[in-house]
Amino acid sequence: MNDRSFRFTHIMAAAAALTIAAAAALTMAATSIAYAAENTRVALVPGGPHPYFAAWENGGRDAAKDFQLGAADYKVPSAWELSLQNELIESLVAQGYNSFLVFPGDAVGTNSTLNELADFGIPSAALAGCVEDPSQALFCLGTDTGNSAYLGTKALIDALGGSGKIAHFTGFLVDPNTQLRIDAVERAVAETGGAVEIIQVIADIDAPEPADEKINAFLATRGAEVDGIVTTAWIPAVVASTALRNLGDKRIKMVGIDHDQIVLDAIKDGFVYGTMLQNPYGQAYIGSYAMNLVQGGCTVRDDAPWASTAQTDRFIDSGTALVRADQVANYQDAMVQVTQELMKTFKDDYLSCP
Repeated sequence: MNDRSFRFTHIMAAAAALTIAAAAALTMAATSIAYAAENTRVALVPGGPHPYFAAWENGGRDAAKDFQLGAADYKVPSAWELSLQNELIESLVAQGYNSFLVFPGDAVGTNSTLNELADFGIPSAALAGCVEDPSQALFCLGTDTGNSAYLGTKALIDALGGSGKIAHFTGFLVDPNTQLRIDAVERAVAETGGAVEIIQVIADIDAPEPADEKINAFLATRGAEVDGIVTTAWIPAVVASTALRNLGDKRIKMVGIDHDQIVLDAIKDGFVYGTMLQNPYGQAYIGSYAMNLVQGGCTVRDDAPWASTAQTDRFIDSGTALVRADQVANYQDAMVQVTQELMKTFKDDYLSCP
């Protein structure tokens, strides 16, 4: 057993002992008392700092208020390193958090941590990105990133009139979603039978410095060759939107991702064709709601209407939608509607409750 596993096991054992002692005390005092939502303490832990996850904080806060949870707190590692995420989770367990919603810093490495949590009776789910099956994570709630990238590329192809040369700018290679997005863009292009060609894929640039350097270098050297751009990660979408605006030429069509104001303004002003929205707020809100129900005795249904991805057979799509210029002013409405629809049937569809 390595030092990290030893330390984690002892932290978990201490937390489990506290949980068992508390449960025993409650049982002795009054076995008929129902589970109190205030005992649910959810931690929402991304893989590292990134603007996409900022909406988790609001989603968790609103869920804590609406469902009277003890906590649904957004906790961010200081950098994108799996060891830092694991250390943060260990610390949060020691602080009394008893439910975890985690974006995997690594689809396999994070899975080991979630399995250890489950071994000590602490439920978890993957949020915004999935871990590899087999897993004791209860489910994966996130954007169907492959479908979103596919639909975004199809929209770009339509904007190009069905033919042309495109570039694809995407995220960290450690992100389990990145390869799904690359594959989906290739699939959409392949369906054109050669009418559309991908002339460049630039990955591992979901951070300001590499995105700015590589996207602007590409446009400077090959911009005249490209007819369209699809971006499938937040920061590449922002940088590419800014670069196209700076060029001042609306010839190149672009479909981005997410809802950064720079991207939305570029759509409004005609420099970007559209953006594929995701639903991070809904992920945090619904995920926190689900963790509270599990803490209250609900179990995940094997016969739920699960979707499958390359990583898991327990996937729930949190929704996606293309937003163009005529929808920018009210872009939030699309995701609010998706969240509300999921909430209507989530408990009955995915959980068995006493």
